[in-house]
Amino acid sequence: MSEIYSISADEVIIRVADKISGQIFERSLPLDYFENDNGIRLRGENLNGEPVEIAFLSEKALDKINGLTGGGPDKSRCSD
Repeated sequence: MSEIYSISADEVIIRVADKISGQIFERSLPLDYFENDNGIRLRGENLNGEPVEIAFLSEKALDKINGLTGGGPDKSRCSD
């Protein structure tokens, strides 16, 4: 089997357990899903049919952003 670097789908299934009854509910939602080592991105539409997007960034992605914006370590990763 080949190594997987990302996962994508046009639909996601949400499974929740109700806090009070304990019942499990599943819903199929038309969301664009994309996941890689940088995190997860969801794309869909709001109630007005306008496109919306939310991203959940991994620690690896946050470290990259901190480094690019000057918030990373004050030493070079390259050897002298």
